[in-house]
Amino acid sequence: MQLFIVGLLGCSLVLSAQALYSSSDDVVELTPSNFNREVLQSDGLWLVEFYAPWCGHCKSLVPEWKKAATALKGVVKVGAVDADQHKSLGGQYDVRGFPTIKVFGANKNKPDDYQGGRTSQAIVDGALNALKALVKDRLSGKTGGSSYKQSGGGGGGGSAQDVVELTDDNFDKLVLGGDDVWMVEFFAPWCGHCKSLEPEWAAAASSVKDQTKGRVKLGAVDATVHQVLASRYGIRGFPTIKIFRKGEEPEDYQGGRSRGDIINAALDLFSDNAPPPELVEILNEESVKKTCEDSQLCVIGVLPHILDTGASGRNAYLDVMRKMADKYKKKMWGWLWAEAGAQMDLEAALGIGGFGYPAMAAINTRKMKYALMRGSFSETGIHEFLRELSVGRGSTATLGGGNMPKISSAEPWDGKDGQLPEEEEYDLSDVDLDEEFRKIEL
Repeated sequence: MQLFIVGLLGCSLVLSAQALYSSSDDVVELTPSNFNREVLQSDGLWLVEFYAPWCGHCKSLVPEWKKAATALKGVVKVGAVDADQHKSLGGQYDVRGFPTIKVFGANKNKPDDYQGGRTSQAIVDGALNALKALVKDRLSGKTGGSSYKQSGGGGGGGSAQDVVELTDDNFDKLVLGGDDVWMVEFFAPWCGHCKSLEPEWAAAASSVKDQTKGRVKLGAVDATVHQVLASRYGIRGFPTIKIFRKGEEPEDYQGGRSRGDIINAALDLFSDNAPPPELVEILNEESVKKTCEDSQLCVIGVLPHILDTGASGRNAYLDVMRKMADKYKKKMWGWLWAEAGAQMDLEAALGIGGFGYPAMAAINTRKMKYALMRGSFSETGIHEFLRELSVGRGSTATLGGGNMPKISSAEPWDGKDGQLPEEEEYDLSDVDLDEEFRKIEL
């Protein structure tokens, strides 16, 4: 019986350890259901910790975070997000480690990273400094982020949050006359749900613009002003979101209203409508720079020499790479390939070392980090490799010297089988072989 009771107590302790904060603390527990209302729509300053219950550093921070929250009560709001449970919320703010602390000040759509110490005193000092800066900005007339509902910016310029204000005058030219995909919100200024959506829509617009290089755009129509547009598309409630593709009838957006939901929907639209990225042969430094400079990752395949595979074998490897480039096209990565031995400095920097072809590596040219694929050069093997990298689990190393290796000039592959170099022929018609042999004997 005692063992049974101890077992129950052990279970209850494990369960209670999952929650680092309780309702009795001055730390506000934040979730996707209350984050918008509590933080984004607040006029005050927020310090928000993104944590995981299993994280040792997070557990160590708990007493200091609670003490700081109590000291700042009524002055600065202090909150906490279980980012292990609410991964979508952590993902929206690019949380990659625990604990991560963000400062939500004047512009709630673009919080600052907290860089101070982890003691209660350091946290309080950091909060008061951020509060002082917020008040100073307000005194100088800075509001910290404009609202697309009040801003101008028609003609495709968009607001400070990259939402394009659409009107009766510019809608046909921008939306219907362009090649880009559009997500358009029809709103009314007095609508409460529209006000709740505004920061999500604005933040998503900036992210979508960057991730799709402007190929998917977010717009907004004040349906109380531009009634011709609202009538044309049968708008009867607010907010209504419609998707516009060139040459197709608009469709209703049925997804969620958080910035994460909107971003994911926009990336899916981009992926559905975008061609796969070009697979570029490495011929010179310019080909690498052009392909990689605007990409988070550059995927590089080093294929066997043409004499080892022939054209059919090489094309089979290239087809695998093209299929995977298409599969991951929404990532906007660059894709390159080279023949074994053509880029020896690059191979040495990636640890390929002149053997084990075909090989693959992925390079982050901004951080000068790379990862080498250990699995098979197949759709399954490449998918596993890239999936691990995309979620931050892949093993990476620093490129030698922190710089891109030298790229040699190379001739482009002509698409044909390789040919062995012709042996040089010697004309022996004028040579007296007997005389030559006699010289050897002497």
